[in-house]
Amino acid sequence: MTAKEIPDLRTLLGNRRGGPPRGRGRGQGGFGTSTESNDVVKDNAVRNTDQDAAGSRVSCVELGYLNDPYAKLFATQPATRRLPLLNRGTYVRTSAIDLLVDKFIKTSPESPKQIVSLGAGTDTRYFRLRDSYPNTNIVYHEVDFPTNTAAKLASIQRHPQLYTKLTSKASPNPLSLLPAATTYQSSTYNIHALDLRALANPTSEGSITILPNLDPTIPTLILSEMCLIYLQAQTVSSILDTFLQKYIPAPTPVSLVLYEPILPNDAFGRTMISNLSTRNIFLPTLKSYPELGDQRARLRTYGFVDGAKAADTSRIWQKWVPEEEKDRVAGLEMLDELEELEMLLKHYSVSWGWRDGGADGLFTKAWADVGDQEVG
Repeated sequence: MTAKEIPDLRTLLGNRRGGPPRGRGRGQGGFGTSTESNDVVKDNAVRNTDQDAAGSRVSCVELGYLNDPYAKLFATQPATRRLPLLNRGTYVRTSAIDLLVDKFIKTSPESPKQIVSLGAGTDTRYFRLRDSYPNTNIVYHEVDFPTNTAAKLASIQRHPQLYTKLTSKASPNPLSLLPAATTYQSSTYNIHALDLRALANPTSEGSITILPNLDPTIPTLILSEMCLIYLQAQTVSSILDTFLQKYIPAPTPVSLVLYEPILPNDAFGRTMISNLSTRNIFLPTLKSYPELGDQRARLRTYGFVDGAKAADTSRIWQKWVPEEEKDRVAGLEMLDELEELEMLLKHYSVSWGWRDGGADGLFTKAWADVGDQEVG
């Protein structure tokens, strides 16, 4: 799965600005109930949102919101400046996830760490972490559809800025890949071509898909940024059970960070869902976990028994971003739609839960000062 944010958020503001939604489809759902959308159409729609996300990152980088020299190397569409409203949303999401990841890596820095990014798409986090923590033992895994992993590997093969992070070999085939390769394995970076639904309900121990170099013994952070939201709640639960029981069993410390929309039942949420359905984008899990309290509860249900927190991105902007940084961001471009921005940020959340698996309390220590939002 891909898409780091709901695509084409400009449609959410169409009615407020007097303009019509821009989608061309005719779906009437949003929670996965359209009678006109089959599974193939839905999967393709989800895959295609990855370049929307890549374009949003490039827009933020070019305007100075984010420092990411790798974003443009994965974008296949011409760079288009996003609305200030959308740039601010992308900035807050990226900054929030970066903060949680950084605190994880900096806690017991001498110990190896593992990160698993679900539906990674064109995400650049591995390459940015290599720059920020060149001497830290981090094993990074990405899981995505084969079509997306093939495109990512092709981009890495083309750009020295990327492949030199992985090998000393030179072009034309620095990673020594077969044509149209979809997977890559190394001691530090692994790309797995896999539909996550294949991990739901394994029938036996032998039927579990092998993820090469995934270490069941080292502290692991699982990331899902607009990924699991596209699946049914029961499927998500089964996938995470496979990770927590089979791939990263107790007592190994493990955590999950989710970035997803919330509040589907108010006017803004209903408009969001309706507009997305016109593009065959459906969010089944949103109906099951509509508020922050539901997000915390689901994390505990998955087995993250040592902590479960959640905050919407409005709260994150207010409380997590230092005042000096707020001033810097505010000076990057004029933002008139303050009311719309607040509504948008309140409809997205970051939730994080963890199982420490022992007395050391790695994740409890790492995220002790990261504020929860006591509402919902």
